[in-house]
Amino acid sequence: MTTPLQLPVTVLTGFLGAGKTTLINHLLENYPGERIAIIENEFGAVGVDGGLLGQHSGIEVIELTNGCVCCSVRGELTEALKSLLAQRDAGQLNFYRLLLETTGLADPAPVIQTFFVDDVLRERLQLDAIITLVDSEHAQKQLTEHRVAVSQVGFADRLILTKLDRIDREAKTLLLERLRNINARALVCEAQHGKLEKAAWIGIQAFNLDDSFDLNGTFVASTAPAQAPTNFRPLNQTAKPLARSWNDDITSQVFETGEVDIKLIGAFMETAIEKYGNNMLRYKGILAIEGEPRRLIVQGIHRVVGFDYGTEWTEEEPRKTLLVIIGRNLPVEALRNEFLATAVSNTVS
Repeated sequence: MTTPLQLPVTVLTGFLGAGKTTLINHLLENYPGERIAIIENEFGAVGVDGGLLGQHSGIEVIELTNGCVCCSVRGELTEALKSLLAQRDAGQLNFYRLLLETTGLADPAPVIQTFFVDDVLRERLQLDAIITLVDSEHAQKQLTEHRVAVSQVGFADRLILTKLDRIDREAKTLLLERLRNINARALVCEAQHGKLEKAAWIGIQAFNLDDSFDLNGTFVASTAPAQAPTNFRPLNQTAKPLARSWNDDITSQVFETGEVDIKLIGAFMETAIEKYGNNMLRYKGILAIEGEPRRLIVQGIHRVVGFDYGTEWTEEEPRKTLLVIIGRNLPVEALRNEFLATAVSNTVS
């Protein structure tokens, strides 16, 4: 008996009023061929958004109305996902992609971990990306007053800015600086009135262990061939600062050196995850291992981590180790010193 192919899953998050439903409707209206199952999470006893999506053919809308998804990780959400898979296996439903829209009040962490901690879901589903919508008009206030809004930005693989027509250039610059301070690895793109090309946020394969690594990048649709998905399992530089600063407890930290010792870097990662994994939202690294011609790629969420070898280094390029950690209240200097201690040489070649 062959194992069914893994179905890609997109998690769509963003604070209240960011425009998540509008973005989904644009996807469904402009790409009618998508066979997609949508899980709508509503906060409260009666669903609302599902009724706005049910008019489109080729989709299945499942509403979770038993409170916030993040409080139902091992309950309603897990069972809803397994039920969808069972109905697909039985031929009752026909879809090849899942889209989970969280409530605007949800911390993405427990939602994301659902896809890794359950054996059935880890085997059958492949997390594609975490997409966070940012309400440009109200983001500064939301990020200051609501910790969950900062967490949503910190977990993102891609940040989609909405309502940009309602702020001026200076406000946009300040917002981008703040977002990049929280999450330097997420690509940023803009949605005008909910309109955004599918390639900007669907099928971007952010959880594949490949060599892509862009800090403070603008959005570019990738046409590179897909890498094989990796089975993640649980494990027991920003631009010049502007005049205004913030005290967000989630920030991006970039660690850089030359070649590293495989045993030392392995011990560093294991110790960091053991000690600080609960506060490490997202992390990704491309490691130059002494004596190894290939890049070693590491990527993880909290205590869930994946490792794999990527492409070989060329003779022309410097063998440089780069690790980005997005975390909350981490001992940055201690981590930096421990990271640098793994280097074969303290000088980047």
